[in-house]
Amino acid sequence: MANSRATATWEGSLAQGHGSVAAGSGAFGPVSLTWAARTERAEGIRMTSPEELLAAAHAGCYCMALSHELSQRGTPPSRLSATAVVAFEQVAGGWKVTTSRISVTGVVPGLSQDGFSEAANAAAKGCPVSKALAGVEIILESAKLEG
Repeated sequence: MANSRATATWEGSLAQGHGSVAAGSGAFGPVSLTWAARTERAEGIRMTSPEELLAAAHAGCYCMALSHELSQRGTPPSRLSATAVVAFEQVAGGWKVTTSRISVTGVVPGLSQDGFSEAANAAAKGCPVSKALAGVEIILESAKLEG
């Protein structure tokens, strides 16, 4: 079993406060976060949000899941690049992560676009982070084979 750890600190009220997050491994952080950075996402602000960290985790996990799926089908990828966009929206009852939209491109020698799309859809369902996001709509927005 592998365990991952991160730490967070917060000072002050939700609206006026601020905090930071850091990876237990030292891979990143501390990185600043505020409620405004989470809900108003202005360009050029070097702060993160739980949803941005979730998007990074989903994109990374998805690439690994797709690599495994393609390898199991006998067509390992040369390269995969995925983007996940996690939506944090105000809905009845409060704020909620509503969707994670994935777009992926890949270089997979000997594979057709249809084969790539099929594997991409399977990976979207089988990715451990997708499974952890039960209750969040996972949308494979695009899967494009390059080269």
